[in-house]
Formats: sequence, C-alpha cells, structure tokens
Amino acid sequence: MDVQTRDFSEDLKRLEYNLNEENQALRTTIGFFKTELERLKQPPLVVCEVVKIINDKALIRLANSNKFYVNIVSELIGKIKVGDRVLAEQKTLSIVQRLDEAKRMDVENFLLIQKPKETFEEIGGLKEQINEIKEVIELPLLKPELFKKIGIEPPKGILLYGPSGTGKTKLAKAVANSTNATFIEIVGSELVQKYIGEGAKLVKDLFKLAKEKAPSIIFIDELDAIAAERIELGTSGEREVQRTFMQLLSEIDGFKSLGNVKIIGATNRVDILDPAILRPGRLDRLIEVPLPSKDGRKEIFKIHSNNMKFDKVDDEKIVNLMDGFSGAQIRSVCTEAGYFAIRENRSKILHNDLVEAVKKINQDKGSDEHLIMFG
Repeated sequence: MDVQTRDFSEDLKRLEYNLNEENQALRTTIGFFKTELERLKQPPLVVCEVVKIINDKALIRLANSNKFYVNIVSELIGKIKVGDRVLAEQKTLSIVQRLDEAKRMDVENFLLIQKPKETFEEIGGLKEQINEIKEVIELPLLKPELFKKIGIEPPKGILLYGPSGTGKTKLAKAVANSTNATFIEIVGSELVQKYIGEGAKLVKDLFKLAKEKAPSIIFIDELDAIAAERIELGTSGEREVQRTFMQLLSEIDGFKSLGNVKIIGATNRVDILDPAILRPGRLDRLIEVPLPSKDGRKEIFKIHSNNMKFDKVDDEKIVNLMDGFSGAQIRSVCTEAGYFAIRENRSKILHNDLVEAVKKINQDKGSDEHLIMFG
C-alpha cells in the first residue's frame, strides 16, 4: 500500500470515528429530551394537609377544605404526622411525598422576624404607656416566678390603639428588645387569604412558629382587618375573614398564660373591633397611644434632632408649630429641614428650615391654619 492510499485510509477511519461520536452525542441528546418530555407529561400532584393518621391510611384536607380518607405509599408509612404538608396523586389522592419545609416556608413568607434594636429611650412622650407595657409584657417574660408566687395570671396580650404614627410599633419593638424576645410582625390584612381555610392555617402556623422561637412577641398590626365586629353577610370573603378570626381567638385561648409568648395587637380603629377579642383572657389590657402633648412633642423633637446641627433655632416656637403632629410627622419635619439645608449647601439647619418643613408636612395633613400666627 503506497503512502497516499494509507493516508486516505487513515482519514476515512478518523471520519468514521468522528461520525460515530457525533451520532452518540445526538442519541444522548435525543434520549435526554425524550426523558424530560415524559417527565413533563406526568400529571400534577395535589398539595394537601394531613388531618389524621389511621394505621396505614390518612385523612387529608385539600385547599377547598374537602376531606378524604386515602392511602399512603409504603415508604412513607410512619414518617408523616398530623399537620404535615404532603403531595397526593391527583386521581386517587394517595399520599406519595412529604413536603418537609413547606409549612415553615408558607408562614415565614408572610412574617417579619427580627431581634429589634429599638429601646424605650428612643420613644418620647409615652412614659405612662411604657410603664404599662413593661408591667404587662416585660415583667411576665423576665420574672414569671413573681406571678406564680402571688398566684395570678398576667394578661396574654395587649392592644395598642391610637392614631397612625404615634409609636405603637416602636413600643412593641422596644419591649421585644428589652426582653431579648424574637419579634414576629404581621399585618392583619395579610392573614386574609384567597382560598378557604388558608388564613386560619396561617394563624395556626404563626402561633406554632412563635412557640418554637420563644421567648417571642407576636405583633399584629392593623388588627381591625381580621377582628372587626362580625356581621351577618353571606359573602364567601366575609365568612373567610370570620373563619380566620375564630382561629385567632382559638389560638389565644389555647395559650398558657404564663408561657413566654405574648401577643400585641395594634389598631387605629378600636371602635370597630369585635368585643370577643377584648374580653378578659384575650387582649384584655387596652393601652391608648394618643397624639403627643406639648411636653411629648418636645421629647420627640429632641430625640430626632439629637444629631442635627442647628443655628439660632427657637425650639419652643417649632414645638408650638407642630401642635397636633404625631411622632412620625415630627421625625419627618426634622428630615425635611435637613433637606432644605442640603439644597442650599449649608452644614447647619436654620430656624426657617424647620418652619418650612412644618408647613410642608402640615400641607400633607391638609391644613396649615395654625401657622398663620407664626408666619
């Protein structure tokens, strides 16, 4: 065989080898897509909750609250328990998989869980309210033995009520900080869910999580969203809100009063709350958080302006200008005054900056009549 023929033969072998390699890669790719297509064709599984275990079978509840008595695949028998979230086959509803972390993930998606850094020293004009919240929340968490000795049960929770921006959330965070408790915050409207039974389940999971992270404080803002006085309405939405509310009452009643989980509700519409939430044994201690008095405004203004640099500012006049302001609005005045100085490239805040800031915040309130005398 001459050299030319030999080279041609080797090239042909290499070509055949490469072709086989490409065919193998193509067959592998086709096989992968076939497998993936078969997987995607599989029917969806149903998410449900285990209500009761009976030998090798279970009673499950679907999202629409319907219940079914179903089989459990053999490898899961003895591994699932009441309250677990599981996946069930669509036609027979047989349980085929357990969702280990689904329950925790569901509730934590709606919560703000933190260790607050706010202190009572950062809250002005609410000395009476601070003393009350210390007495009802802080003392039972730090010194529960005192209540055992006396033979009384401290309140399970309190209700903070008053206008928006008066410091209700700050009070709750400050007492969580002083007791080194986990602060679990949720807005009442977020407990109202789209599907039947989901809101009640969220409340149940919320309290279970609080017990696991105890000592803890559950702070429910805008409580009136789920705890408004019940009325006879036939809409499914109203019935679902009431179902969630009843679960909340049930969880509060189920608490051990000397436990290390406390509930703080907050609302600016105490007049529409259902009496059931306020009866003894539930949120029976009501603490009003009103708009600050003149002395209170002085304290709040001092707290928020502590690090600010002033030039010839009459504090008394500024405090008088802010008559009717909430703590949040007083803080906004300090911020806006700082912006006025920044816009003019100054390092100090003038009296007029504060006056203009008060006017701006007052316009947002919808009235600036009481500024005329200081114009």
